Amino acid sequence: MSDIPACPSCAMENTYPDGDNYICADCSHEWPIASGNGEGGDALVVRDVNGNVLNSGDTVTVIKDLKVKGSSIPLKQGTVIRNIRLVDGDDEHIEGSSDKIKGLVLKVCFLKKA
Repeated sequence: MSDIPACPSCAMENTYPDGDNYICADCSHEWPIASGNGEGGDALVVRDVNGNVLNSGDTVTVIKDLKVKGSSIPLKQGTVIRNIRLVDGDDEHIEGSSDKIKGLVLKVCFLKKA
């Protein structure tokens, strides 16, 4: 039996190490090998499109025009989102509000730290 863990995303055991990460051959999910080595372990690091670490309360800027579901008003490039909140257990989304649209959930790949 292998000491390589099953994929946390799809629970398949078809995983392999590659550099500093494990990779699932079935769903292509990657996660770090060095997880849980004596530290807290469960702290997610949320990064913007440029690799800057985002924290709750930060201000971010939208890097391209985005259509917003449920609204006829798009988010234009350069729109500032103040006082963001991180989503528990999710390193790809943040919550925030713009001046015109409240209650947004945005992907961090469309944001940069202001």
